Amino acid sequence: MISDTHFTRRMVQTVLTVAAVAVAVAAMWAAREALMLIYVSGIIAMGFSPLVRMIERPSAKRRRSRLPRTLAILLIYIVIIAIIVLIGLMVLPRLLDQAGALWKRAPQAFTDLQRFLIRHNVMTHRITIEEAVQSAPSGSGGNAVGTLVTAVWGVIGGVFGVVTILILSFYLLVEAHGLFEWAIRFFPDTSRAHVSSVARESVRKVSAWLGAQFILAAVMGTFAAVGLGLMGVPYFYVVALIAAFGETIPIVGPVIGGISAVAVALSVSPRLALTVGIYFLVLHQLESNILVPKIMEKRVGVSPVTVMVALLIGGSLWGLMGAILAIPTAAILSVIVEELTADAAA
Repeated sequence: MISDTHFTRRMVQTVLTVAAVAVAVAAMWAAREALMLIYVSGIIAMGFSPLVRMIERPSAKRRRSRLPRTLAILLIYIVIIAIIVLIGLMVLPRLLDQAGALWKRAPQAFTDLQRFLIRHNVMTHRITIEEAVQSAPSGSGGNAVGTLVTAVWGVIGGVFGVVTILILSFYLLVEAHGLFEWAIRFFPDTSRAHVSSVARESVRKVSAWLGAQFILAAVMGTFAAVGLGLMGVPYFYVVALIAAFGETIPIVGPVIGGISAVAVALSVSPRLALTVGIYFLVLHQLESNILVPKIMEKRVGVSPVTVMVALLIGGSLWGLMGAILAIPTAAILSVIVEELTADAAA
């Protein structure tokens, strides 16, 4: 029989535990933006970790690292920045010219699009851009100053977030070994080998996913630029850049790239728009049915069903950012589940 003192002590412990968990969950929810930045930084650090190890791999003759870890990470950052700058110098002048020309032609393209829609009985009469803005849903265009301030603040916040992620990823890569040694102390001695195995496999899969994202973006951007350039689509540099960046956003990104290409081509002729639409449809089918499954399933080890479920859940929880991080998160969880089931079977 349990004494009243023991029952009271157990009840107090239970209440305190539940309260502590509730406070922890509330604190995590309040700090969810910061936690997301930390998580993204961790994913990037995991993705580049194998490359850092390869650069600083110990020499068999000298028995020391080729480069200190900090220099190896800096070298990777410098190479990435140099590639971005090189691509910018090659693309930016033409991109700015085409973007400026597109902006100047936007009103005429808007008028041509309306004529096309009226001719096919989709619209009944023409409207001006001002009327389109005024008829937009409430809050989207009624307060121009507020909208501008919100947009500027969003850009500043985005730049701050990117800089924070880059800096935090750098320090996570530098302190990776020490952080892992500190974290593994919380596990029993009998489980540390399994934790190390899960960590290594998770890093491998996240690295494969990150490399796949760069490859897919480069392939889609290149094919979009070459195809649209050969077809004579104006402003194809802008559209190709949208397609390349859109490839990093699952499901929605390729659709945005295709719609942008068709909209620009429609300003020339409906026939060109149809040709561009077919081209992007074929390109998307090749990408979704050949490139992505082979890379994500064979290299990352995530099945198509898992990818779709992860994208749906990630997108529902955190929008586009959740969809982007869905696949690496699913890969990490799959490693953990495989390790747990292997232990249970053993």
